[in-house]
Amino acid sequence: MFAAPQLRVGAPLAHGRLTVFPLHTDFPKPVAYRLAEDALGDGTAVVEEVSEGGTVPHLAVENRGDVQVLFLEGQELRGAKQNRVLNTSVLIAAKVKTVLPVSCVEQGRWRYTSKHFSASDTHSSMTMRKVLKASVSGSARAGRGHSSDQGGVWQEVGRQMSAHGAASPTAAMSDTYAAKYEEVAEHVGGIAYPEGATGLAVAVGGKVVAVDVFDTPETCRKVWARLLSGAAMDALEAAAETPPDDAAVRQAVGAFAAGGWEAVPAAGAGEEYRGEPDGRWHGSVLAVGGAVVHGSLVLAG
Repeated sequence: MFAAPQLRVGAPLAHGRLTVFPLHTDFPKPVAYRLAEDALGDGTAVVEEVSEGGTVPHLAVENRGDVQVLFLEGQELRGAKQNRVLNTSVLIAAKVKTVLPVSCVEQGRWRYTSKHFSASDTHSSMTMRKVLKASVSGSARAGRGHSSDQGGVWQEVGRQMSAHGAASPTAAMSDTYAAKYEEVAEHVGGIAYPEGATGLAVAVGGKVVAVDVFDTPETCRKVWARLLSGAAMDALEAAAETPPDDAAVRQAVGAFAAGGWEAVPAAGAGEEYRGEPDGRWHGSVLAVGGAVVHGSLVLAG
């Protein structure tokens, strides 16, 4: 079992209907890895379709480097035959070729725009992550791998597009983000990364909806703005600006230690755990040697 992180909650940071609570913890020995966006950017890692014909729920990944590469749940990859998002957080070992479990977020395209995928600077919303985590957890715990409810993902892409008054010739999630670029950038710019934070609890319209914890401040700093881009999309839909309840934040971050976690086969290197702690969260933890690399909770209700 993984060692539940002992999290300290920092002072809230807010912009509009989005409130973020920085989380701090001390990990004795961080795991060595590079983030996918860095490795994809310099060609150390390459992601492409599994074959010339491709298949929607899987992508081929090759780590050509000497260090593991970390892909995050909800991370969007753009290009090839259609844009995808990661179904779960995955560590790709050095010098390994394997398969990434993904979901399509561009239903109306099945043709090449590039051979390789590139990392997006935006992230799936917390609502989309709930769709992913609920179905992927059920699949992983039933021994069926990291498959998602693809129909549910497409439905959420369409719902979000309609809610934001966006349009897309290929039903691409990225086009909704492009339509709301200025508003999202304003939210992200209004909540700067606080030095030393290793995680964040996100509240939208006064309700805590997600928690993400990483093993180093450096990782949290690098993914901070991208994670907030997804949270901002939810905040733009929220109807209220009620301040979040401190007790709800403490309950959320304490859910990692609530028990009920089940080990499942990891999609890559390391160990993976799934659970519904406190009966209120869809949770997953990617760990190495029991040390958390990425732990995340998304509100189930």
